[in-house]
Amino acid sequence: MTLVEWAEEVREALGLPDTEALDRKDVDLILDLAKDAAHSVARPAAPLTAYLLGIAVGRGADPEETARMLAELARSRATGGDGDPA
Repeated sequence: MTLVEWAEEVREALGLPDTEALDRKDVDLILDLAKDAAHSVARPAAPLTAYLLGIAVGRGADPEETARMLAELARSRATGGDGDPA
């Protein structure tokens, strides 16, 4: 099973409309954000950041713009920001 297929199965299980379907580009966007959060902040930051991205997008935020901003925020923690994972 691919991650796109898994996303489709989860979407259906949650009763989300077809308009909420994810394609490979969407999956890659989320995985790249999770990677930046995990490597730059702390491993547990990956699912938390992806969850918060989902909330923001659900409230109308642009997925690509928001993911880019969050990835930049995470990477800034690796270069001297306060990266306290607690």
